[in-house]
Amino acid sequence: MDFYELDKLYILSDRRVRETSLDFTRHLAEKIDWNDRLISLMGARGTGKTTLLLQRIKKSFDDPHKAVYMSLDHLWFKAHSLYDAIEAHVHNGGTHVFLDEVHYQDDWETLIKNIYDDFPSLHIVYTGSSILKMKKARADLSRRQAEYTLHGLSFCEYLEFEGICKIAPVALEDLLKDHVKLALDITEGKTILKYFRDYLNKGYYPFYKEVSSGYGSRIQQVINQVLDSDYPAAENVSFATIQKTKKMLMILAENAPQTPNMSKLYTELETDRNQGLKMLAALSEAELLNLLSSDSISLKNMSRPDKIYCDNTNIMYALYPKAEIGCVRETFFLNQIKSSGNTVLYPRQGDFLVNEKYLFEVGGKGKSFNQIKDISDSFLAVDDIEIGNGNRIPLWMFGLLY
Repeated sequence: MDFYELDKLYILSDRRVRETSLDFTRHLAEKIDWNDRLISLMGARGTGKTTLLLQRIKKSFDDPHKAVYMSLDHLWFKAHSLYDAIEAHVHNGGTHVFLDEVHYQDDWETLIKNIYDDFPSLHIVYTGSSILKMKKARADLSRRQAEYTLHGLSFCEYLEFEGICKIAPVALEDLLKDHVKLALDITEGKTILKYFRDYLNKGYYPFYKEVSSGYGSRIQQVINQVLDSDYPAAENVSFATIQKTKKMLMILAENAPQTPNMSKLYTELETDRNQGLKMLAALSEAELLNLLSSDSISLKNMSRPDKIYCDNTNIMYALYPKAEIGCVRETFFLNQIKSSGNTVLYPRQGDFLVNEKYLFEVGGKGKSFNQIKDISDSFLAVDDIEIGNGNRIPLWMFGLLY
């Protein structure tokens, strides 16, 4: 590849980097060990992976010939080889490549492996929005790469993104112990519950600032892209199966959270148990649904989940604007707890068992301990209050975990 062609890539990369703001950066950026030679950044569509890459280049590289950003869905790569472009970049003194939308390359995992092996001094960071395809193929690279997942904005990040306040993430154990002091510090002079309501409606996906009143429609477009493009690219599924999967999502969104009658659901979808479980697993892998089970093994073995939720409250409102507030509260709690790396199971008593130790009931400010009063390490996650007491913790505070 001649320098003229390589220079086109540098110009495209430099333009994107220069246009990227550093006013707000995701908390995950500080947790990534950027010294690793191969880094995989997973995450559902719309969570902000591209911005994270561009911010890393802007903050850390003054010389555009050292680090280059390549979006592999660009038309340039229809007529040019990624391998040749990287080889030319290395020969030109390049040390880092940031590859976005890598799933647009055929046999991308083999290509990444070859680049990693053939250019031992090169640092590679790659992302892909087709989370279904990425998860299916990345096993071959697991021994070589460091893996990270970027979720949507936490409530903590949303407050910073809106310029309201900057809060460092809090570990769950510290939140349970120090929530009163934390709440007093954070809520002083702020209408925190108003911001919380806004976040539940639109605040999880960073693109909410770009689309304003069209946010719900944009989420629906993302869902359609996942199911129309990503799903068939990862699995051998027919058009009819894709349509049934969309119908399944809508049925579950309108009734979530629920303890599902799976046989009735499969009959309504005109499908069998095996195909129905595969469709359910795809919606979960794509981070459109959250499946809750009484044990972690049953989900891995494709068994029936005990309860089904939308992945986050923004999806819930986009698909079913009349969502019941109790459902919204539980969906928020489950999403923020799981996204912060904690495990969640469905308990015999209470709503959620976290890290196989802490039992939680979620509800409004009138919620009592009656159901879990005699159980150790039990807590209430209570909506409509700014400051709690004892084991009674404001629901919004569980958005401070990542």
